Amino acid sequence: MSPEPAPGNPPAGGECVRTELAVTGMTCANCALAVERVLRKKVPGVSFAQVNLATEHATVEFDPAVAGHGDLVAAIRRAGYDVIEEVETAGTADPEREREARAAEARRERRKVLVGLLFTVPLFALSMGRDFGLFGPWAYAGWIPWLFLALATPVQIHLGGDFVRGGWHSLRNGIANMDLLVALGSFTAFVFSLAVAIALRFGWQGLGDHVYFETAAMILTLIKTGKYLEARAKGRTSAALRALADLRPRTARLLDGDEEREVPLAEVRPGDRLRVRPGEQIPTDGVVITGRSAVDESLLTGESVPVEKEPGARVVGGTINREGLLTVEARAVGSATVLAQIVRLVEEAQASRAPIQRLADRVSAVFVPVVVAIALGAFFFWWLAAGAGLTAGLLRMVAVLVIACPCALGLATPTAVLVGTGRGAEAGILFRSAEALERAGSLRTVVLDKTGTLTVGTPEVAAVVPAAGISETRLLTLVAIAERGSEHPLATAVVREAQRRELSLGEPEAFTALPGEGIIATVEGVEVAVGSARFLASRGVATEALDAAAARLEAEAHTLLWAALDGELGGLLGVRDHLRSGSATAVSELRALGLDLLLLSGDRLPVAEAVAREVGIGSAIAEVRPDGKVAEIERLQEAGRGPVAMVGDGVNDAPALARAEVGVALATGADVAREAADITILHADLRDVPRAIRLSRATLRIIRQNLFWAFFYNVLLLPVAAGVLYPFTALPTALRELHPVLAAAAMAASSFTVVSNSLRLRHARLGEPTAEPAPAPKADAR
Repeated sequence: MSPEPAPGNPPAGGECVRTELAVTGMTCANCALAVERVLRKKVPGVSFAQVNLATEHATVEFDPAVAGHGDLVAAIRRAGYDVIEEVETAGTADPEREREARAAEARRERRKVLVGLLFTVPLFALSMGRDFGLFGPWAYAGWIPWLFLALATPVQIHLGGDFVRGGWHSLRNGIANMDLLVALGSFTAFVFSLAVAIALRFGWQGLGDHVYFETAAMILTLIKTGKYLEARAKGRTSAALRALADLRPRTARLLDGDEEREVPLAEVRPGDRLRVRPGEQIPTDGVVITGRSAVDESLLTGESVPVEKEPGARVVGGTINREGLLTVEARAVGSATVLAQIVRLVEEAQASRAPIQRLADRVSAVFVPVVVAIALGAFFFWWLAAGAGLTAGLLRMVAVLVIACPCALGLATPTAVLVGTGRGAEAGILFRSAEALERAGSLRTVVLDKTGTLTVGTPEVAAVVPAAGISETRLLTLVAIAERGSEHPLATAVVREAQRRELSLGEPEAFTALPGEGIIATVEGVEVAVGSARFLASRGVATEALDAAAARLEAEAHTLLWAALDGELGGLLGVRDHLRSGSATAVSELRALGLDLLLLSGDRLPVAEAVAREVGIGSAIAEVRPDGKVAEIERLQEAGRGPVAMVGDGVNDAPALARAEVGVALATGADVAREAADITILHADLRDVPRAIRLSRATLRIIRQNLFWAFFYNVLLLPVAAGVLYPFTALPTALRELHPVLAAAAMAASSFTVVSNSLRLRHARLGEPTAEPAPAPKADAR
């Protein structure tokens, strides 16, 4: 989802930079909206601001020529919140500082909960015991209300102060939040009870003889306890990202001449030589200078078998050196490393906002004023219209104020996105945004590119068929020399086969490449033309003599290279690209998900048909040039077969990946930041495509459950708290006259329920590799 400029605050003329701030003090969705509004409207130069309640991070784009980081922090603090630190989205910042600050904040909240329990438990026990007649006459003495006041006051100050401050700041920011509701509810019960106690002291019983100090204290303690448990649960939602960040080594062994010294990783620069001992993590991306070893690259490839490394081999930071002693020259450090790119992609996805969240945001914006109106309406109705008395009206008002829960609405989507993207990262599936995670769950059609996607992308010459009068060796030699001037993968395969046969290869005397057609070269005085049968026919070369051999090879999924020598047919070469491991399984799983599948290839129709038949795809489109792939995606969309996903290697498929609703790129381990892709498959395993779709569907299912619960909770319980069930005498009294303490308990449980439901995604079954299925029936192609 692309950033949108803040209304009324367009970007300044300079180039904007993006930063991320870790914010504290937010308690509900309206707090996040308030921080966004302050950053957009109060800080000049800010073009984009988005706050994620689940991660408690604010992502801001601003013009550094107009505003600085200090301006952003100051604006957030003026709004009543605080900032732990600036966290660079590029992944260079050490997450330890934020983690320690969050832990310290959690300890402070835990102490407040313990203080609340210390005073509230005896207060509640004394109050309930008195109400149920469990104590003697002393419980009704005139000093008892003052004892209750003494126990309730520390709770009101120590716990209630946070809600009062938060509510006051929300009014100043123009977006009332949950703190305001809790503060109004608890403060109303406390002040009313104080008024009753004072009236009784002077012998006036016009306000009744019952105090509700335990209600005020229980509201604060229950909600504070619920928020503490919610914070702990939210901490578990980002466990996957923390695990990724923890893969980054903290130190490196730097070689300075013959001296070795351990330095912080932040001090390593490109070109530095680093020593890596057996069993240690490779500190950063680089190239092996000396030594041989086997390196565990399961972080990138998903394969548990170590990869052999020798001088000149690339290594990636965070992978593990299993055996030998290596000297590595650092090539990429900090935010430029592969691991930092992975962390950045996950962070950006978690910080983004899913379209499905927009409804919750709109409701949250008006939620608190509506709740206050309902509370006041309930108060006046029961006090004046129903004649139930002032006390009954106050209890209904307090119950409405404290049972309302905008927090559940605000957490319903971001917590699920947080856990879902983290679960994907653990499985080697990187979602670029929450929108991509959402869209992948509603796909109807999946288009798969052939070369480099269904196949491994490293073709090999499997057959050499010379024409009459020319030997196989002579044909291969002439074509290989001619193809030395080309960088096409098929040309590379021909040269590689000639070298494997140890043929003597010189350089062509002349070379001309005709894009999309073939090549013409002069080799040892012979004009060599290599390309398709159509290319040779355009040059007047008859190919009928080898048509039977060509048909047989194409039926076996061989791509054909026809060769003409001095204007006469010289022969043909059959080039075969092996299927990627797991391709047929992936196709079978995609079909089982109810998706329409389509193979897209630049090859001839018989070759595309053969590959489609081999993996089990029922429809193939052949002879599509790279620029024609976009048109095919658009044709499917216009035909009503969308949303469409395009699965490719992310290089020549980039336009089609960008045009599809969901672009999926298979990475090659080191290349993870495919700019055109919405989803990057880190392990280059095609079976991860159906896993990504399953994860997306599971995440959407959790989001819908969360939103249903959040709306159902508020829509159902707000009227109950207001007293609509009071006339139904057959119902339990606890429902007919919902006590504010029960309302507070329900409110505390609602957010915790949403977060806990999102955590179920950590154990979502994405599907395990299975045996390759049998080939499907013959494909229909065009």
